[in-house]
Amino acid sequence: MTAQTSNSAAIQLAIAEAKSRYRASNPKSLAQHQKAARVLPGGNTRTVLFSDPFPITLTSAEGCRVTSLDGRTYTDFLGEFTAGLYGHSDPVLKQAMLQAMESGWVRGGHIEQEEQLASLICDRFPSIAQIRFANSGTEATLYALASARVVSGKNKVIVFEGAYHGGVFTFGAQTSPLNAPFDFVRAPFNNWEGTEALLDANREDLACVIIEPMQGSAGCIAADPEFLRALRAWTMARGVILIFDEVQTSRLAGGGLQGVYGIEPDMTTLGKYIGGGFSFGAFGGRADIMERFNPLRPDYIAHAGTFNNNVFTMSVGVAGLSKLYTPEVAAALTARGDALRTRLNEIASKALFPMQFTGIGSMMNVHMCEGPVRSIRDLTVSNMPLRDLFYFDMVEQGFWPARRGMFNLSLPMGEAEINGLIDAVARFVRERNALAQ
Repeated sequence: MTAQTSNSAAIQLAIAEAKSRYRASNPKSLAQHQKAARVLPGGNTRTVLFSDPFPITLTSAEGCRVTSLDGRTYTDFLGEFTAGLYGHSDPVLKQAMLQAMESGWVRGGHIEQEEQLASLICDRFPSIAQIRFANSGTEATLYALASARVVSGKNKVIVFEGAYHGGVFTFGAQTSPLNAPFDFVRAPFNNWEGTEALLDANREDLACVIIEPMQGSAGCIAADPEFLRALRAWTMARGVILIFDEVQTSRLAGGGLQGVYGIEPDMTTLGKYIGGGFSFGAFGGRADIMERFNPLRPDYIAHAGTFNNNVFTMSVGVAGLSKLYTPEVAAALTARGDALRTRLNEIASKALFPMQFTGIGSMMNVHMCEGPVRSIRDLTVSNMPLRDLFYFDMVEQGFWPARRGMFNLSLPMGEAEINGLIDAVARFVRERNALAQ
């Protein structure tokens, strides 16, 4: 038996033992999962939250903590995949929600708060002259891509390997069978030579290019600023619409990563935290593009949606951006996340197995591989069983990350939570180093 085989066997044994403790600690969640499986496929209506052997059921949340049906409390480093920026039950947001409730909802008319939220967003994003609301990042992407095709009169869409632009726009290692039937061309992320060749080959029927300034679902893999600038220069020179998907990354600065890099796309999609915990999506951009949605035009594009301007999302969104998540607060949280990731990578460097944390600011992801991670191609050698073990060890120590290794900071987190995670990762490295021997 080779050392590599022995290590693999040791990891599998460690995972089996961790799952056994997981089952023993969460009997009520198991029972609830079995009950749910009778009416929901796999007991689940949101695949990303499923976790083998069964998911833990949460019953309450407060501040930066969540509590399970089994009575266990976890420090929430998942942060609802970046949507939970404000933590749970922030009093400012709660008051805005209560005021909205008292004023009556599902009104079926224009409300003041939709203009207020639109103004806040447009003021922060110079590239967004006008904006329209939707109910999720998936919807925002759908409308942005469809708009680009209508405005350009062309069909093809350049996307990037590893991208996730919503439930029907997934471009990981395998193409999702649920993807919307657009004419997609997949380009290599962070590889300008390969991307430029595809841009040139498809330029005659290319409606738009869409990219995340940092790929979240792929594992917090940041786009090189020079790669983004090259995309901007190529698309601008040829009149091709460039879309930045900042559904997640908009939280990394007052004006998103596009503001940090000084790059203005033609369109931007938003979502997640801006709704303050309520369903939210938005797409906006250049005035000439967005003007096509003006109902006063004879050739206007119709865009409906019963809950696009729902009073809860609009009211809470306004309160969040105007009172809580100012550009100054965004900068401070990003700096805090960068400092945390640096400390975690110092710990990871002491591991006898490959381990590193990637990301920007308050978004980060652990990877069990060596070398720079610039695209999903660099993750083909990642030790996925070891990453699974890391997940179970974090949960056992009282921390709530994504199964895929994503960690996100929220505003209620203090030094105690940050230091607690550092200690938990250090313990993982210390106790699991034996698996590499």
